[in-house]
Amino acid sequence: MKMRKSKLGRGVAVVGAGMSRFGSFPDKTSRDLFVEAFSEAVGSVERGMEARDIQAIYVGNYSSDLLEGQGHLAPIMADWVGLAPKPATRVECACASGAVALRQAILAIASGLYDIVLAGGVEKMTNLPTEKVTDVLATASDTLYEGTAGITFPGVFAITASAYFARFGATQEHLMKVAIKNHNNGALNPKAQFGSIAEIMKRRLERAKQKGEPLPAWRDEMDFLRDPRANPVVAWPLRLFDCSPISDGAACLVLVAEDLAKNLSDSPVYVIGTGQGSAGALHTRQELYVSPAARAAAKEAYEMAGVKPEDIHLAEVHDCFTIAEITATEDLGFFEVGKGAKAAEEGVTALKGTRPINTSGGLKSKGHPVGATGIAQVMEIWHQLRGEAGQRQVPRKDLRLGLTHNLGGTGGTCVVHIFERR
Repeated sequence: MKMRKSKLGRGVAVVGAGMSRFGSFPDKTSRDLFVEAFSEAVGSVERGMEARDIQAIYVGNYSSDLLEGQGHLAPIMADWVGLAPKPATRVECACASGAVALRQAILAIASGLYDIVLAGGVEKMTNLPTEKVTDVLATASDTLYEGTAGITFPGVFAITASAYFARFGATQEHLMKVAIKNHNNGALNPKAQFGSIAEIMKRRLERAKQKGEPLPAWRDEMDFLRDPRANPVVAWPLRLFDCSPISDGAACLVLVAEDLAKNLSDSPVYVIGTGQGSAGALHTRQELYVSPAARAAAKEAYEMAGVKPEDIHLAEVHDCFTIAEITATEDLGFFEVGKGAKAAEEGVTALKGTRPINTSGGLKSKGHPVGATGIAQVMEIWHQLRGEAGQRQVPRKDLRLGLTHNLGGTGGTCVVHIFERR
């Protein structure tokens, strides 16, 4: 049977966006963080709206059960932001939980069921020590095939990087260029967990001087990243600064039916494409550096939007590890397979490059509270397309199309969304 191309039943727009700062906040709960993001999102709607006008809420959250000992999170969040008894649904798809929650909110409006919906995401991860958080995250892998082999996520992406290096001749220095770029972008983002690597290097030099220790002979960020004492190996060939941090944070979006958008916002950003794909464990892939889920999601989103990869002006992609940004740009069709590393090295993906990637700082610098990540990515695109990104604004007058790519688990889930400024 011939299937028709996917399309939305009616248009959907983003009219408000907000997020907490990402980082480590021992004095806050996920509820506190979600309230911060919610309040900013509702307050960002230029023409004003009442929170009570929101008809439903979808909350992306990976594992509040294991990280905080709190399940059944969505109704709690609805209550804390004053939306109860409106319907509230928690969505879990590992690190893609936020993007899947957003997709469900989009489909709820496109179906005609609701006119105004909140899509949010939250994770409180720093309550537990690093080794415990690593164990929790590992439950998003295939525990039968990957978990029993002792593979946690640094190991998964180390395997990806090793295969990519062997096939295309890329090196650790290509990954270092990605880390430096994203930290430079994060330094321009007031909500980001970390600033530039140059700032981190400077602080370490000052600390060594205060303690009377020998000063490292770092000439620049590359020297710093090459130093195994400053940037130790986590899972070869990945080092510490190839890995996104453990983070707390929340983000929210206000979505409305397209015909209501101009009533609420002077500059709505429209959803023109959404795609979702799935895949099995890492060993099922023909090529370890190719994500079938990402390719399927991108294909659906591009077809729905009626655009091609070369039409996209900027993107936020899932750089949980530096190698993941490189392979994502290839899965999305921005570069040929094997050419993403060279593009990063040449500055193509930099803020002022021809294909800016992760202007927010990405997961690498902005932080990665996993349930919130897919929503926070959209907030960056929303600000960029509206010309509100401040010092990290992409300097392009015709900026019109943005894309987000959110990966879950070892690539088991991927969601791609495409947005347009009109």
